[in-house]
Amino acid sequence: MNTHATAVSGSRIGQLLADFQPDFDFIAPLPLPVEEFEERLRKIRRQAVEAGHDAIVVHAGSVGWFHASNAYLRYICDWMREGVLIIPTDSDQPLVLLSFFTQSVLLPPGGEPVLVDEIWQIGPIGREYADRPGDSVIKTAEKCAQVLARFGLNAAQIGMIGDRTSLTFWASLGSLMPKCKFIADNAVLDRLQKVRSPREIALFRGAAQMISLGTQAAYHVARPGVTDHEIYAAFSFAQLAAGGETGDGYQIGINKFGTHCGKPYGHVVRPGDLINLYISNVTCRGYTAQTARMIAVGDITPHQEDVLAACTEGVKRAEKLIRPGALMRDVNNAAFGPMIERGMLTSPEARTMPYNWAPMPDGDARLIPHQYVQDIDWEAQGRKLMHVYPATHGPHNPNLGHSIGMAGAQNSFNISSHNYDRLEAGMVFVLHTQWLEPLSAGCNIGDCYVVTEDGFENLSRHTPLETHRVAAGN
Repeated sequence: MNTHATAVSGSRIGQLLADFQPDFDFIAPLPLPVEEFEERLRKIRRQAVEAGHDAIVVHAGSVGWFHASNAYLRYICDWMREGVLIIPTDSDQPLVLLSFFTQSVLLPPGGEPVLVDEIWQIGPIGREYADRPGDSVIKTAEKCAQVLARFGLNAAQIGMIGDRTSLTFWASLGSLMPKCKFIADNAVLDRLQKVRSPREIALFRGAAQMISLGTQAAYHVARPGVTDHEIYAAFSFAQLAAGGETGDGYQIGINKFGTHCGKPYGHVVRPGDLINLYISNVTCRGYTAQTARMIAVGDITPHQEDVLAACTEGVKRAEKLIRPGALMRDVNNAAFGPMIERGMLTSPEARTMPYNWAPMPDGDARLIPHQYVQDIDWEAQGRKLMHVYPATHGPHNPNLGHSIGMAGAQNSFNISSHNYDRLEAGMVFVLHTQWLEPLSAGCNIGDCYVVTEDGFENLSRHTPLETHRVAAGN
């Protein structure tokens, strides 16, 4: 094997995609209108009044690969990078944004904030970076305290919205404003994102169509002799060319067992391989979609075919129940029926179900089996696979799916056996059935849906759910 995969792939990926054309037309959706952000701000301020807050302070830090640590600022004012947004509850007071306090040097556009009157550049400082004393987090807290004092909020109740990257900032702000009462209140924004507006759904639809473009490009190049890097690159090329914002939000798994949740490492496609495209996050203007597809190269084992069939049938059974008023529990349980009928599971209940990342039955840690597993492409690079992944059989998750939101946001609900909520029009979620048996069989397959007034729309319908077949001699 030629271990210098970058040079080889770089010279032929264009040839592999030379005659690629998707089988549907894609029109990128426009950004959300300012009026939508104005309505969000109105609702946020109303919830602040009901909670007794005099202001809300929203913090987003910066994490690897130039990403904000959460999606709250983008949801409120379309700001893509780190920052602290100060929202006075009184509607006649301006929004103030504090930002540019990390070394993540993304500049607008895109992402010029809407509705924001003032933007203050705090500046990344420190001895190593700028040969200046000080700490950017402390400086941000100091400026935030100044702005709140300017609004007359030295002894006020402040709602706090953030994440784990916010802890030092909150501690600093609290010490600077000892007379204020600070209350964590992420729910103010989380509640607003359970049901989506028509304009938001258009962005989810755009993200799902970008996935379809990428999936069709991956199908186009997938054949024996092609590497996982090239398939991943083909997918990335298609969705990024259509306006996708990142190329790091998805996984590819290729081996003869069907293992998913991987990253490319130089595997060369061979007859008998099962390929999984687990698209966990393709982002369109901040909004994401998620799907999963399987590719079989040549003949696979009868048991693997049975697992593929069970997972595919599970999604289809669940899909039939999607409509306003349906119990999420019922949708979840329907998908596990084919597995129960085949003896793969005994129950759809999450509490009792085995799954790939489960601890031991008593809750103790599970030892990953130490065993040599042959992988000639990895070994050609001087390494060996010496553990069995996953550690145990079952679905990847003990549930069927979850809500879809903005990049960096947490799931607002799971489609699970213990969720007795009912579906509502405007909810967006993924349903993916997953099954892995170590060194034997695997499947991960699913679609992205929005609940409509009379049923559902399959946002990922442009690529069939069924396993894509590649001839062994291609």
